[in-house]
Amino acid sequence: MSDTAHRPIRVLIVDDSAVVRQTMAELIGSDPGLEVMGTAADPFAAAASIARQRPDVITLDVEMPRMDGVTFLRKLMAQHPIPVVMCSSLVGANTETLQQALSAGAVEVICKPQMGVKGFLEDSRTVLCDAIKAAAQARLSRMRPAPVQAKLSADAVLSPPSSSAMVKTTETIIAIGVSTGRTEAVRSVLEAMPANCPPIVVVQHMPEHFTAAFARRLDGLCGISVSEARHGDRMLRGHALIAPGNRHTLLTRSGATYCVELRDGPLVSRHRPSVDVLFRSVARAAGRNAVGLIMTGMGDDGARGLLEMRQAGARTLGQDEASCVVYGMPNEARKLGAVEEELPLSRWRRCCCARRASEGRMRPRCGKG
Repeated sequence: MSDTAHRPIRVLIVDDSAVVRQTMAELIGSDPGLEVMGTAADPFAAAASIARQRPDVITLDVEMPRMDGVTFLRKLMAQHPIPVVMCSSLVGANTETLQQALSAGAVEVICKPQMGVKGFLEDSRTVLCDAIKAAAQARLSRMRPAPVQAKLSADAVLSPPSSSAMVKTTETIIAIGVSTGRTEAVRSVLEAMPANCPPIVVVQHMPEHFTAAFARRLDGLCGISVSEARHGDRMLRGHALIAPGNRHTLLTRSGATYCVELRDGPLVSRHRPSVDVLFRSVARAAGRNAVGLIMTGMGDDGARGLLEMRQAGARTLGQDEASCVVYGMPNEARKLGAVEEELPLSRWRRCCCARRASEGRMRPRCGKG
C-alpha cells in the first residue's frame, strides 16, 4: 500500500479479551512503524470502527460474541477487503476453522495458547509485528478465489515409475517455497497439476499443527495426493508433501530413490521450516533433475537456496510481481540471479510438467508465448 510508505501502518485489534487487546496494543504501539488506531471487543464494534476510519491491517480473533471471526472475515472480504492477521488459540478442531479463515482471505496467522496469552504475545512481539507489516503489503484486489475442482478417483492418482525411466535421468523433483499470500497460491498451483505430475515438496511458512490440516484440505481439493511430510516418506509421482510446521524438511537420495528427512535445529532465515534449507538439499540431492519455484512472501528466505539450485543445473522459476500478494521472496531471488524466469501462477504447470531432451537428459521445459 503506497499510502503507508510515509506514515505508520494503522492497526485495528479485534478480540473479546480485554487483556489481549491491551497487551497487543502495547506491543504493536512499541513499534515505530505501527500505530494502533483502535480496539474492538467483537465484529460489530469493529465494523463501526471501520466505518469511521479504515485501518491498514486488522488483527482478528476467531471465537468472539455476537459473530465469530471467520464469518466476519468473509463479510469483510466480500464488502471491504482489508488485510487480516488471524490471532487465535489452536485447539483440536479449531485447526480446520483457521484453515477456513485462510481460505476466506486471512493473510497471516498467529497462534496463541489458551493459557498465558499475555506472556506468549510479549515473547512473540517480533513475529506479531512482522506479520502485520507483511499483511499491510498484501494486494487483496489481486487475490481471486480459484474454482474448486472435483478430486479424481484413487485409480487416477499415480502409477509406479518404470525402471527404464532411470536409464538416463532420475525422477524430476519439484520444490516449492512460499510464505505470505494466503494458502491459496499453493492451492492454485497444486490444483493445476495432473495426476501423474513429478513428486512435489512444499515449504509453506506456517505454524506447527496447521500444516496437517492444510494438507488434508488440499488433498480434498486436488487431483493429486497431498499429505503432511513424515520422516522417511518417499517422493512419488502424483503426490505433494507439505513440510510440517516447526521442522526443517530436506530432500535426500539413495540410488534412484528420493525421500524426505525432517530435522529440528535453529531458525534459518528466521524460519523453521526454511525454504533455504529445502532448496539447498534439493540442489545437492537432485541437481539438474529438479525444478525450484519461489512464490509470494515477505523477506528473503529461499533466495540463496534457489541460487544454489540454479548453479546445480536445476530449472528455477519465480512468481511474477503482478500475481504476488507480497513480491518479497521472488524479488530477492531475482536480484541474486537465482530466477531463470518469472511467470504468473497460471503458467507454472506447463513449466513443471513438460519435458524435453537436452544434453543427454530430460529437463523441464517452459513454453513461450
